[in-house]
Amino acid sequence: MKLGFIGTGNMAGAIMGGIIRKRLIAPDDIIGSDISEAGRERVRDAYQIHVTADNREAAQKAELLVLSVKPQFYAETIAQIRDCIREEQIIVTLAPGKTLAWLEEQFEKPVKIVRTMPNTPALVGEGMTAACPNRYVTEKEKDYVVQVLESFGKVEVVPEHLIDAVVAVSGSSPAYVFMMIEAMADAAVAEGMPRAQAYEFAAQAVCGSAKMVLETGKHPGELKDMVCSPAGTTIEAVRILERGGFRSSLIEAMKACAEVSKNL
Repeated sequence: MKLGFIGTGNMAGAIMGGIIRKRLIAPDDIIGSDISEAGRERVRDAYQIHVTADNREAAQKAELLVLSVKPQFYAETIAQIRDCIREEQIIVTLAPGKTLAWLEEQFEKPVKIVRTMPNTPALVGEGMTAACPNRYVTEKEKDYVVQVLESFGKVEVVPEHLIDAVVAVSGSSPAYVFMMIEAMADAAVAEGMPRAQAYEFAAQAVCGSAKMVLETGKHPGELKDMVCSPAGTTIEAVRILERGGFRSSLIEAMKACAEVSKNL
């Protein structure tokens, strides 16, 4: 097997789906392990990959092994598999708070590790992932891992000290955006718009606005000013948002998010 997963939850499924859609790795070369039979059956039926209840089997068969269990299970999972991890294998981690130094200590031997932080838009091929390799990963190996991660979105290689900022700005931020879309839709419903239509208008406005930032290269403030006509509707809405501390609330929320990530 070229690719293995320990844990077959939503993020693992997003990675599998992206890789298979891009034909980077065939389903026959992917194995996923999970203690949940339902979880195993879900990815087997969705992607036609091999599945097992044995984490060690997945670790032994994979060349690239993704640890996609929850952070609190990392120590237990690594203890199960560390004696069957080979020198040439690459381990990809998805857990916030688990530093490269901590991971290396858990394996108790030199291991090639790439610490990553993806986000849930990977499920629709629009993920944003940070990647941070340790000193044992070669440049060629790093490029291969990045290629795999790019199958479900964009990837940036970052120094490890930025990972907690990444958690706040992209890892957790879809939740903030979903809350904003929900609130925008609620307001539209209050103005008489049907609920389903309100969600479509709000979500497409967010999608298009994000695309403008990425594709025009203009500062977000400049793009905001382009919408705000003198004495118009938009500047009045901006005034109310500023009075309510919209930007400062986001900043404080992200700082709290990053702090929790540091202490996991």
